[in-house]
Amino acid sequence: MTRRPRVVILGGGFGGLYAAKALGNAPVDVTVIDRTNHHLFQPLLYQVATAVLAPSDIMSPIRFLLRKQKNTAVLLAEAREVDLERRVLMVDDDQREIPYDFLIFATGARHSYFGRDDWERYAPGLKSIESAYEIRRRFLLAFEEAEKTEDAAERDAYLTFVIVGGGPTGVELAGMIPPVVKRGLRSDFRRIDTAHTQVILLEAGPRILPSLPESLSHAAHRSLEQLGVEVRTGSRVTELRPDAVSVGRECIQTRTVFWAAGNAASPLGRSLGVPLDSAGRVLVERDLSLPGHPEVFAVGDTAAFTQDGLLVPGVAPAAMQAGRAAARNIMRTVRGEPRTEFRYRDMGTLATIGRHKAVAEFGRLRLSGYLAWWLWLFVHILYLAGFRNRLSVLMEWAYSYVTYRHGARLITGSECCHSAESRAEARLCRTSNSPELGIASSRLERVKTNA
Repeated sequence: MTRRPRVVILGGGFGGLYAAKALGNAPVDVTVIDRTNHHLFQPLLYQVATAVLAPSDIMSPIRFLLRKQKNTAVLLAEAREVDLERRVLMVDDDQREIPYDFLIFATGARHSYFGRDDWERYAPGLKSIESAYEIRRRFLLAFEEAEKTEDAAERDAYLTFVIVGGGPTGVELAGMIPPVVKRGLRSDFRRIDTAHTQVILLEAGPRILPSLPESLSHAAHRSLEQLGVEVRTGSRVTELRPDAVSVGRECIQTRTVFWAAGNAASPLGRSLGVPLDSAGRVLVERDLSLPGHPEVFAVGDTAAFTQDGLLVPGVAPAAMQAGRAAARNIMRTVRGEPRTEFRYRDMGTLATIGRHKAVAEFGRLRLSGYLAWWLWLFVHILYLAGFRNRLSVLMEWAYSYVTYRHGARLITGSECCHSAESRAEARLCRTSNSPELGIASSRLERVKTNA
C-alpha cells in the first residue's frame, strides 16, 4: 500500500491552525506540533494584560479545534532543529526525530529589543499568555505598592506607566489603561486616587501607527490625548533601569514599563541555513517555499514575503491566508499540478484606542471614532476561535461596558522585590535632572563597587 504524504506543521498560531484546517479532508497525514497546547488569539492579548479579559477567553486547546479532522494528530513538543537534507524535525531535549514529506514553518515571532536584551527584565513584551500574566501582575501590583508607600515621589513613580512603541499593540495598550484606572479601579483604593495615573506612550518615529495613513495616525494621536495619554513621538529610549526610563537626557521616573517597539522572528529560523532578513524572517519564494527546498514552507511572522514592493505585514489575516495558500500548494504538488503564487489580499487595518475610539482602513475607506470602534468589536468577535470564547468575550465586554468593572483583576506569580540598590538608583536619577545623569550613574557604580 502506498504511504500517504506526511505533512508536519510547526506552530499552532494563525498560520499553522489555518493550514491544518485547509488539509482536514486531504489524502495526507498531518501532524501539528506546538510547545503549548492552545491556540492564542493574540489581537486581544493586551486586554488580558490590563485585566479586562480572562486568559481562557482568548485561548482554545489545539486538539479541540482540530478534533474532527481524522487525518490530523497534535503533539505537545518543542522543536529544536530541522535537518533539511534528511527531512527530519528534532523535538524536545531527547532530540526525538519526526520525519516529514512537507513542512510548514509557522513558529511566529517574539518582541525585539534591538540588541538590548537586558532590557527585557525591566520592560516585558506582549507576545504570549505568560507575558500577559506578567504585565497584568506588574500593572495591578503598581497600585498596591502606591497604596502602601508614604513617599510622594515614589507613589508618583508607581502611578506612572510607560509604554515603548507606537504601533498597534502600544496604542491599544495605552488606550486601554485610562478607562480601567479612572473608572474601574478608582473605588477600590483608599489612600490613592487612581485617576491621577499617568500613561506615557513613547514612539521613536515621527508618528504613531506608521503603517496607517497619516490622517488616521493623527486621529489616533488625538484620541489618546483625549483619554489622558501623553504621546511623545520622536522619543527614542536610550536606557532602561528598574525605576526609570531615559529618553536622551530626560529621565522619566516609573516602576512599570511595557515594551511594544519591535518584533523578531522565532530564532529557530536561523538554524535552517537559508537567507533571512534583518528581523530573522525567512526569505521565501513566490509560493512561500524555502529557496532550494520546495517541500518546506514558511508562513506568518516567520516569513518575509514582498508583494508590490512592500513587505506583507505580520498580522493575523496575512498569516491565515498564507497558511491556507501553503496547504493548497502542498495538495497541488501531491496531485502533480503546478503551484500557484501567493497573493495577499489586504483585509484592512483596525486599531482600537479605548472606549468608543478606534481607527480603521479598508482600501480607500477610512474611519475613526464610534463607527470604527463598533466595527473593531464585530471583527474581533468574528475571528475568535470557538463559540464559547465568542460568547464569553461578548458577555465580558457587555458587563464592562455597563459597569466599568472587570473580573480578571488577579495578581499571580512571585512579587517583584525592589532592592535597596534599585531605590538608590531611582533617587539618583530624580536628582540628576538629565545633565548630571552621567554623574549620578558614576555614583551608583561606586556604590555597587563598594558594596
